[in-house]
Amino acid sequence: MNLLVLGSGGRESALAWKIARSPLADHLYCMPGNPGTASFATNVDCSLSDFESIAHHISDLSIDMVIVGPENPLVDGITDFLHKRMPSLMVIGPGREGARLEGSKDFAKAFMARYSIPTAAYRTFDASRFEDASVFLEQLKPPYVIKADGLAAGKGVIITHSIEEARHELVSMFGGRFGNAGAKVVIEEYLSGIELSVFVLTDGKDYLMLPHAKDYKRIGEGDTGPNTGGMGSVSPVPFADDLFMSKVEERIVRPTISGIAAEGMNYCGFIFIGLMNCDGDPFVIEYNVRMGDPECESVVRRIDSDLLQHLQAAAKGTLSKENIEVSPLSSVTVMAVSGGYPGNYAKGFPISGLKADSGEADTVVFHAGTAVSDSEIVTSGGRVLAVTSLAESLDEARKASYKRLSEISFEGIFYRTDIGCDLLDF
Repeated sequence: MNLLVLGSGGRESALAWKIARSPLADHLYCMPGNPGTASFATNVDCSLSDFESIAHHISDLSIDMVIVGPENPLVDGITDFLHKRMPSLMVIGPGREGARLEGSKDFAKAFMARYSIPTAAYRTFDASRFEDASVFLEQLKPPYVIKADGLAAGKGVIITHSIEEARHELVSMFGGRFGNAGAKVVIEEYLSGIELSVFVLTDGKDYLMLPHAKDYKRIGEGDTGPNTGGMGSVSPVPFADDLFMSKVEERIVRPTISGIAAEGMNYCGFIFIGLMNCDGDPFVIEYNVRMGDPECESVVRRIDSDLLQHLQAAAKGTLSKENIEVSPLSSVTVMAVSGGYPGNYAKGFPISGLKADSGEADTVVFHAGTAVSDSEIVTSGGRVLAVTSLAESLDEARKASYKRLSEISFEGIFYRTDIGCDLLDF
């Protein structure tokens, strides 16, 4: 098969890296890709918002399957667009209706309510109902959770212990802080527990459970400071034992897939279910309609079977015949980020210590925000590199990732040194 992975971040690097190892892969393209993917795929320069140009490239390159990495093209309807143009094209990523599970938090919460999927109590408000929103806040116990309804680049969730600050955030969102994404807000009950990311591949009626993971959103040690796109991830998660995961599958995964089928959604692709483990019971925090980042980097290292074969089965509607093989080893990803991230940061700093990875080594450096300038690989984003290691234990995987990171440098480099530490005692 000729394959096209859409995206340029760490998630897409990891997906492409795994897919490139399949005997079913003839030629792999990444659009636009990055200097890391260029070592094992052909990068194609094109904007992911230019659907017409993407379609032309797909036709010219005789692409058989497109794997959509990021959420924005999915929410904007790229799958529907491509299927209308090329009905036989295999596309991994839901249509516009299914993508609303991530594109609208209000839609997702209503979906959960329709299918009795456990989640926090909530209500949705727009600017015309500010007073009602303020009254609802008073009925909740702190901390207060306020979410922009639409996509806000991972920054649209505010958690505060102060009701005055909560009201201030409401005013800010309704005032355009997140653009149209904040025209509606979801206010919900705070769930106390430990977070977990569960990943499912579905063809809209059947599913495969992929390895689960835990990510670390805060910039600072001990989960302090502002939220980021993710500073690292761990897979598997020690507290997610067989009993807990059986509850997840029975109470959340199955009714989610049943709801997708009942509503006739065109859904072939990944579902990322953000969960909270509340005293042994799982509750859904959110749905995403693609793989997480940086969880994907840890997850793909633990898939021993042929991911591309599973994707092909999903696209053909034969996923029920697939069996996934998951490694018992532990995987740890640590993100190296630009100084100043998630605030303002400079770009264009040369990166030293990057050596060619064989692709089969215990540690792989996935590029996330890099570019080439004057024949040098330089920083080009907030999250620059995702260093991922596979080892017999969580502690060994941690040590391997940090050892590899110690060999890499660029001006302003920063990374958390405590990824996975909270799980060592489980």
